[in-house]
Amino acid sequence: MRFFRNNGLLITVFAIFVACLVGQAISGYFASQQDRAMHGLANQSFASFLGSGEFQESVFENWESEFLEKWTYVFLTAYLVQRGSAESRDPDADSPENEDPARHREEPDAPWPVRRGGIILWLYSHSLGTALFLIFVATFVFHLWQSTRHAAEEAALHHQPAETILAHLVSGQFWFESFQNWQSEFLSTGVLVLLAIWLRERGSPESKPVHAPHAKTGH
Repeated sequence: MRFFRNNGLLITVFAIFVACLVGQAISGYFASQQDRAMHGLANQSFASFLGSGEFQESVFENWESEFLEKWTYVFLTAYLVQRGSAESRDPDADSPENEDPARHREEPDAPWPVRRGGIILWLYSHSLGTALFLIFVATFVFHLWQSTRHAAEEAALHHQPAETILAHLVSGQFWFESFQNWQSEFLSTGVLVLLAIWLRERGSPESKPVHAPHAKTGH
């Protein structure tokens, strides 16, 4: 019980993720079979659908936009502020997130890179943003790859030649898929930053204390 209490947020979020992914797979499969029936094609197996460019393109297209938004948000909040928002550092106060980690080098419970110092510490100081950026790049590549596969599958249905991956990279369809997700991610982030100035959610670290004035920035 202690394990679940200490890790409840992560467990719940990933459980919802898995449930949604399963729901996407099942609903997407039935939608795909309806489309194939309209084209006079035989039904495909569920396993074949999961391995198709159609399904995998839809998965990586969404993952790509999520990790782009998370990386950008982590990066921008290190340098930019929004007065009054719980999502921002306070521009008028010292930020513990920006404190020189070398001052804690002798602390026994400090992470190993902090105690090691040097280039290892510099890399560790930017490891979260770096990891999110690399995941974004990976999902962007997989989205491009699977989107190209999906376009080839659609071209085959209409007896047309398939595009190369480079041709698909500069196509309107690929960037339409990307931008339609990117804009929604940044919209929701901006709305959260804005609403956190005036609205509260008691008990959530994403919100200021209920009694805090609107001008208070951060936690």
